[in-house]
Amino acid sequence: CFRFFNYICRMDKRLTEHSSNYDHLEKKTIEEITADINHENMSVPVAINKELPQINSLVKEILSRLKLGGRLFYCGCGTGGRLATLDTIEVQNTYGTDGHQIQAIFPGGINDITQTRESREDDLDNGWQQLVEKGVTDNDIVVGISASGTTPFVLSALKWCRSHGITTGCIVNNADSVISHEVDFPVEVITGPEFVTGSTRMKGGTSQKLIFDMISTTIMIQLGRVEGNKMVNVKLMNAKLMDRAARIFMERNPHINDYDYVVSLLKKYGGIKQVERYLKSLSD
Repeated sequence: CFRFFNYICRMDKRLTEHSSNYDHLEKKTIEEITADINHENMSVPVAINKELPQINSLVKEILSRLKLGGRLFYCGCGTGGRLATLDTIEVQNTYGTDGHQIQAIFPGGINDITQTRESREDDLDNGWQQLVEKGVTDNDIVVGISASGTTPFVLSALKWCRSHGITTGCIVNNADSVISHEVDFPVEVITGPEFVTGSTRMKGGTSQKLIFDMISTTIMIQLGRVEGNKMVNVKLMNAKLMDRAARIFMERNPHINDYDYVVSLLKKYGGIKQVERYLKSLSD
């Protein structure tokens, strides 16, 4: 695997590994460090904006797959893999999905997400093995996440996917990376050298989080999980979400303004849309 990694690294120019634009960090004050980090972070949305056409192409392909009953699998390690997994969880709560449409593949399985077993990112078999266990088919799309664009776990899984006719995409932070050359829908957001040299949990991770938000939010809107600008399918998992749902319901149905009554209906029927269907059945 070490020879494999050296081979793929020779094939690209990893800007994310270039030396930081800042030096002698240990001599800086708190104020200087936070100001410099914030200055670097401001460049991330600019980098994403340059890649919006490619992001849009990826989103359109994901959406078409989901509409046909396919699934989106994110495949990543480290920060990118953890952020992808987080997005798959939060989408379920925010938009009331069951976790089937958007899933994550993480080295060793998502149960290892809190473990610091970063050596697993060199595993060339585990990613594809997990996809096979999940019954991946050519109806699905697999999107690899790798700031470097060289992560062996991700690259190997994507190679297996392509050999089986499965559509692939990627989100990377280096231009002309080996992973980008292995996918159908590459997204290359060039965030440049990190504040701490090579620490891609910083700008690289920030760009990934922003793009995950774009992808999942756009998809859920397009799939009808949002109406107006409201999360009308939100899961009622706690008091905050129950309150939000009650307020959304009363805004959509201004003739019903008894908050406690609305909460009781939400508890009984399980959601905004369910209550609206129940009330509509009474009037029909």
